[in-house]
Amino acid sequence: MFSKLAYSVFEQSIKDYHQFDNVDQPINNPFPKDKFEHLLYLKNWIDTVQWHFEDIIRDPNIDPVAALALKRRIDASNQERTDMVEYIDSYFLQKYSHVVVKNDAKINSESPAWAFDRLSILALKIYHMNEEATRAEASQDHRDKCQAKLNILLEQRSDLSMAIDDLLKDIENGDKFMKVYKQMKMYNDDDLNPVLYQNKK
Repeated sequence: MFSKLAYSVFEQSIKDYHQFDNVDQPINNPFPKDKFEHLLYLKNWIDTVQWHFEDIIRDPNIDPVAALALKRRIDASNQERTDMVEYIDSYFLQKYSHVVVKNDAKINSESPAWAFDRLSILALKIYHMNEEATRAEASQDHRDKCQAKLNILLEQRSDLSMAIDDLLKDIENGDKFMKVYKQMKMYNDDDLNPVLYQNKK
């Protein structure tokens, strides 16, 4: 099952990151570059670093200059995340390129890689909610509320994993087909963001 494989890789990436818990820690991808797991590990590492970027920038005492520099890193990370999703979708397009699509096949509103993107973020939510549900210095009320939220996240993981595996099975059987659109983000493009191209004049 692809979802089970992916989630185990996401868990490993999150665990490896938290050995250092440092947004500047270089990635040490344990999987060979020609393996699908390599893409999944890199994808989640990007998500994990960005998760902690988002924590840092919400510090009410952050220096404004540092906040601006961090915002630039978040923008770059967002672009890298999107590029990674599109790269993973390219993997699936190649994997299922031999499939004969049935005449009545339907398109899915979400590509496989964007579904894996949601699973990657969900793995991070589960990891950090579990931390809060078991944090010794927190109140019992806090831990109980976090445990209730964690239970919902675990149910969501089960549902999303099933949906991903069903989607891939449908694509493999020709019952659904992939159609990937580039995200065409505009805010990072000097020719599409009015603020950027007006400053070039």
